[in-house]
Amino acid sequence: MIIVQEAFSCKNVYEAYLKARRGKRHRVETIKFEINALENVYLIAYQLQKKIYQTKGYEVFKVYEPKERIIMAPPFADRVVQHCLCDNILAPRLTKHFIYDTYACLKGKGTHAGLNRLREFLQRYYRKYGLNGWILKGDIKKFFYSINHEFLKASLYPLLKDDDIYWLTDQIIDSTPNPGLPLGNQSSQWFANFYLSGFDHFVKEKLRVKLYIRYMDDFVLILPTKKEAKQCLITIEQYLWEHLRLETNQKTQIFPIKNGVDFLGFHTYVSGTGKVIRKLRRNSKQRMRRKLKKFKEFYLTGEMSAKDIERSFQSWKGHAQHGNCYRLIETMEGVYDDIFRR
Repeated sequence: MIIVQEAFSCKNVYEAYLKARRGKRHRVETIKFEINALENVYLIAYQLQKKIYQTKGYEVFKVYEPKERIIMAPPFADRVVQHCLCDNILAPRLTKHFIYDTYACLKGKGTHAGLNRLREFLQRYYRKYGLNGWILKGDIKKFFYSINHEFLKASLYPLLKDDDIYWLTDQIIDSTPNPGLPLGNQSSQWFANFYLSGFDHFVKEKLRVKLYIRYMDDFVLILPTKKEAKQCLITIEQYLWEHLRLETNQKTQIFPIKNGVDFLGFHTYVSGTGKVIRKLRRNSKQRMRRKLKKFKEFYLTGEMSAKDIERSFQSWKGHAQHGNCYRLIETMEGVYDDIFRR
């Protein structure tokens, strides 16, 4: 049992505060919180332990990369609470209920681990069947905006029954209309990932699909026949609607394994010799080209420093290096160098 006083101790809240301020210390609300950091941490810890903490509203705005989405950002104090809740209650309670092959949120997982696991699956399949196989690539329609609060609570709360935090999780889950969870909450990542946990077990244990991998609402199944893939899709769509009120979108497709698959920003495919090749998706290349063009404008006008531009480019380069992208990286480095030529 995780006692509330222990989970929301001053020490844990302070550690959550340090995590919440990472990369955001220049923001006005972070600076205001830091001026009286210890007093604010103590107040949050006291209110959480007494179960009188009240979550605040959201700052709502749109982002357009990689696609248009509505972000609902909580105030700084709520971000501290979210870190504390996720690290000390949700993570220890939920992690053990996930299958091995889900890769969002979890420590030691992530996009690059997911890509490596997909490569392993393709290699394993090729050794047994060659290129005679089919891929079912699934994607959930408006996933975060479709998560049903009552369905989520019904599966989540039995795992939290000893922690006495319903008063807090109810506030967070119901802070937006049902259905839907706000993009911007750290807890939404955990809730959303857990929402499909039962689906993971269904695919692995009921459908007995061994080569299955999921990252949030994107999932891939590798199957020997098109008939089996079609039947799996029918069964999967029935399960998603009946148990979770979710639907797949137009990105959900069945295609030959030799075509490869778009997953986690890369197009991964198997060559005729069995080598697994990973290339950045076209839209990722185009997005970075657009960014570099904007960076040049911002650098010339003084809106961005050379350090900020370098940080962004090195982050993209580090991601691209996980694929077979040597020539692409070389080309982009030339575009990057051009930014600083007067």
